[in-house]
Amino acid sequence: MAKTLEDLIAGGVAGRRVLVRSDLNVPLADGKVTDDGRVRASLPVLKKLTEAGARVIVTAHLGRPKGKVDPQYSLAPAAQRLAELADFPVAIATDLVGDDAKAKAEALADGELLVVENVRFDARETSKDEAERAEFAAELAALTGDNGAYVNDAFGAVHRAHASVFDIAKVLPAYLGDLVKTEVEVLEKTLNNPERPFVVIMGGAKVSDKLAVIDNLIGKADSILIGGGMGYTFAVAQGYKVGTSILEMDQVETCKRYLAEAAERGTELVTALDVVCGDDFSNDANFEIRPIEDMEGGELGEKADGLDIGPKTRELFAEKIAGAKTIFWNGPVGVAEFPNTAHGTKAVAEAIVANKDAFSIIGGGDSAAAVRNLGYADEQFGHISTGGGASLEYIEGKTLPGLDALGA
Repeated sequence: MAKTLEDLIAGGVAGRRVLVRSDLNVPLADGKVTDDGRVRASLPVLKKLTEAGARVIVTAHLGRPKGKVDPQYSLAPAAQRLAELADFPVAIATDLVGDDAKAKAEALADGELLVVENVRFDARETSKDEAERAEFAAELAALTGDNGAYVNDAFGAVHRAHASVFDIAKVLPAYLGDLVKTEVEVLEKTLNNPERPFVVIMGGAKVSDKLAVIDNLIGKADSILIGGGMGYTFAVAQGYKVGTSILEMDQVETCKRYLAEAAERGTELVTALDVVCGDDFSNDANFEIRPIEDMEGGELGEKADGLDIGPKTRELFAEKIAGAKTIFWNGPVGVAEFPNTAHGTKAVAEAIVANKDAFSIIGGGDSAAAVRNLGYADEQFGHISTGGGASLEYIEGKTLPGLDALGA
């Protein structure tokens, strides 16, 4: 059984350096954080530790710098936002395990915190070579001195067998952070003991990204609502033509099988009735609303590109969501980054917020960003996951390396 943050604090952390793997992988624009949800989510554990007198060292990743120091992926903006939100001292190192990080780690006083640079600036973090990852993990652990400890509070990274997530737990006494603990509890209950009806909304561009999730939810969910780009592969599986819409022909047979299996196992698989088509992938395209069975029959003809669910589908989805007691949503149901094709995603969010009787889980990633961009507060949903990929792999039933390393 995994040891928790409470176990660590109960054993005493005053004067000890504690390495915390946080999730600060935030979107940036012009060097500024555009969505600080993950920074805010990381604060409670850091606050608990600093209040208990720990000397906290935060490691995290941002983007994919491919094992090289790349200023555009510096953690500095995220660290700066953390410093603005925190009520404890925050220092920022200019390197990862180099001279600046070592000096600032050694200089930490009780209740102070240091953020070191992007762990992915070192190629050993994501190496397939276990020896290389172990070497890097040892260097990270060395920042804590002789009596260090490790806390994994980065749910968004627990599905990766990386040095700062997996190998470090073999070097230092390792503990489960509160954020990760909550994520696991919420997802475990959603998957194995949901209050019913249990309604799932699956969106996003590629059906191949969600196949294993759908497969594991058939027979467990009462209804699965399919939207977004992945919906057009299901439409072809139902015998329809989809113009120039995103399509994975190699997954059509799988979608046919899922449609049949869902019916046999008591899960209602709900697909679009109508779609918003455009003649261009842009906010300024010429749009028309077409029934799914006749997407190419309008003015756009074979050039019709499905960009959002239509008004009849929005009503249908809202009706299903209104009757739910548990809701899991992963992936926008249209091109949510364009105002003219964000109406479906907004309708789903509105329906979830309006259902006060349901516990709702937003499955991280693009879904979380979409609802925030639409002006919704995190508090309007039961739980917003900080890890889109991790939450999906958990729902798939996979073993997640970061959790496995902690015995969770």
